[in-house]
Amino acid sequence: MPPSAHAANLSLGGNEPSRLPDGVRSYVVGDIHGRFDLLQKTFDKIDEHNDRAPIAEPLEIYVGDYVDRGPNSREVVEAIMRRASRKNVIALVGNHEEYLLQSLSDPNVFQDWLRHGGRETLISYCGTAPLHPNAREIDRAMRALNEAVPREQIEFLEQLPLNHRCGDYLFVHAGVRPNVSIAQQKASDMLWIRREFTSYTGLFPLMIVHGHTPVRQPEVRANRINIDTGAYATGRLTCMVLEGSRKLSVSSAPPRQARPSSAPPGEYSAIGRIAAEL
Repeated sequence: MPPSAHAANLSLGGNEPSRLPDGVRSYVVGDIHGRFDLLQKTFDKIDEHNDRAPIAEPLEIYVGDYVDRGPNSREVVEAIMRRASRKNVIALVGNHEEYLLQSLSDPNVFQDWLRHGGRETLISYCGTAPLHPNAREIDRAMRALNEAVPREQIEFLEQLPLNHRCGDYLFVHAGVRPNVSIAQQKASDMLWIRREFTSYTGLFPLMIVHGHTPVRQPEVRANRINIDTGAYATGRLTCMVLEGSRKLSVSSAPPRQARPSSAPPGEYSAIGRIAAEL
């Protein structure tokens, strides 16, 4: 898929404290990977919290990787689409959405995709998947997948943006390449980057909120926040609630929280209190 299909016209700003505009609250959900059960629980938590504490502009942001690895990719995509039709939702593209779209037309990508979580997605859409497919089975499975994925889902996935900026935050699936402006970022980096981004300790002009690299619990660093808690394997789907300058971590199965080394003690104790309430 050409990078321009997902490109956003953004440029990095200055080093302002990371906060959202007044009246805006963002619910940012990590990598779902076919876990419809956890997604539904997260929907319920978001709705309950918003009912108890209404705000002018609630915004839900999903950082991509809705499909693959987990058992219910089709249901997850359907649920995100329904949610977006009646809520203020920004659904970003992840590398696994791009992987799925490319596998629909390229047999080589399809075979590789099956080995990296795609088999579960094939079962979700088609009811079955070959375990060790030969060339004929690959062709048959590709045709079955093309017939099974609804056209409206393909169109939805094709138009997902690569990133979204709100206030002093930039939301993206995998991350950004350090010392490169957003306007110059490659789609491949925003979808796939890992070590060059996660090992970087310098400050970005914006706080980067991302998924893609699984961690045991949300990582709150001075320059980025990682909310991919490996939902498909751990049963923990994280939702980071951002409001003003506050950062609240909520999980579908919250682990024992420890204060990140980069977070001031007072700030993180407040996060813990509010997360417990949710």
